Order: sequence, then C-alpha cells, then structure tokens
Amino acid sequence: MSILKSLGGASVALLLAVPVVSLAQPERDVETEEANRALVTEFYDQFFNEHETEQSSRVLAQDYIQHNPEVPDGKAPFVDYFEGYFKENPNYKSEIVRSAADGDLVWLHVHSTNGDDDRGEAVVDIFRVKQGKIVEHWDVIQSVPENAANDNTMF
Repeated sequence: MSILKSLGGASVALLLAVPVVSLAQPERDVETEEANRALVTEFYDQFFNEHETEQSSRVLAQDYIQHNPEVPDGKAPFVDYFEGYFKENPNYKSEIVRSAADGDLVWLHVHSTNGDDDRGEAVVDIFRVKQGKIVEHWDVIQSVPENAANDNTMF
C-alpha cells in the first residue's frame, strides 16, 4: 500500500502545505563583488600590514558588527583595540593567500605572523560589505603547528 493511499485525503492537504524551496541562485553582480573584494583586500593590507588604522578604517561602518569575541563592536572600539595591539606587536603581519567574493561577502584566507620566527596562524576572515562600507566580520583562526600529520601546508 502506498503512503498516499494510507493517508487518504490528508495526503493532498499535507503535500499542498509544504513550501516550495527554490535552489536557483540570483544573478551575480560580478562587478560589485570585485569592487567589494578590492575594498576589503586594500583595507586589510593597509590596516593589518601597514598598521594605518585611522586612514584605512574610513571604510568601516560606524556601527560595524564584530563576531570575534575578543574584539568590540563599532568602528572606534575596533580601531582602538588594534592600535593597542599593534603597539604591543609591531611586527604583526597578515599575508592574504587567497580571496573570494560572493554577493555582499568577501572571504580572505590569511597567514598571520608576529615576527620572522613565528609560524603564525591560518585565518579565514569573512567580511560583509554594504554600500561601499565594511559592516560585519567573522573569523576562524587556527595556529600553524610545528608538525603535521600530512605533507600539505595550511596555505
């Protein structure tokens, strides 16, 4: 006996109540995505490698949302946090290994180090851009180990 027969008339109503989910992707605006990627990579290089916090932070929204639990929300608190961090860590650098954009999101795969002897960390930074401003950020950070179980690099 089929499921439809066993449910009787209730099966038709049940099937009609299930929402249709479209998996179709909206048309991409590659020009805007590339502009967002350029905005984020330029900001990132100036801010995290040149430590130009005031100049480069012009692209941060005033109500910037931060998902890293160690860094506060807002443009001014973000800048203040990293100005202090760079004073304590003047050799901090972040090499962008690869980047990608999709819609209003920009992903960076980064190798951050704090001096020549530091193996550093592998970082994936995700930024949301709205109207030419960085409005939100997430990151995932993993230390680069001395030894690995495979011959692959993290970059």
